[in-house]
Amino acid sequence: MEKYVFSGKTEEEALENAMSELSVEKNDILYDVKEQKGGLFKGKKIELTVTKKSDINNFIKETVLKIVNDMGFDVQIETKVRDDILNLTIHSDNNNLLIGRDGKNMNALSVVVKQIIQNELGQFYKFNLDVGEYKLKQQKNLERMAKRVAREVAKSKIEVKLDPMNSYERRIIHNVLNDDKYVYTESTGEEPNRCVVIKIRND
Repeated sequence: MEKYVFSGKTEEEALENAMSELSVEKNDILYDVKEQKGGLFKGKKIELTVTKKSDINNFIKETVLKIVNDMGFDVQIETKVRDDILNLTIHSDNNNLLIGRDGKNMNALSVVVKQIIQNELGQFYKFNLDVGEYKLKQQKNLERMAKRVAREVAKSKIEVKLDPMNSYERRIIHNVLNDDKYVYTESTGEEPNRCVVIKIRND
């Protein structure tokens, strides 16, 4: 993963230099800003360490591929960028083993890769990792369940506390019911027993 260094009197100037030289837009790169102190007769200088997001995405795919190959899996990795976030879907000869119980193996793989990327970039870079569309199916199941419970709450006027969920699952519930006219959601409790409560709107 190649990194480029550009400088200027201001961050804006350094950024313009980077975009012009690399023929990219601001949204196509990730950069780290450092201020270099000038000498006796020189003013301060801003230095940017720039990485193309396309290079980061390729590095993530290659990293995932190497790890799962070293684990003995024969895989294909499908990548798509949605809303500026890289989504990787692994298709293997043994999806169930890669996923693990309740997605634990898949989540562990994601954590390892995120740490590698953070060490490489010096900052957090968001991406989503899925195996055999497990997360996609899980999301659709959670969305269907949330809508069904929301209808029951709207009809009975009685709030319902869902089973404990991780932050990813809770976010799915919150998002799908965010614009519901009749109910709203709140998270309650402490990890790992934090859960979503679906409540009736009083207005």
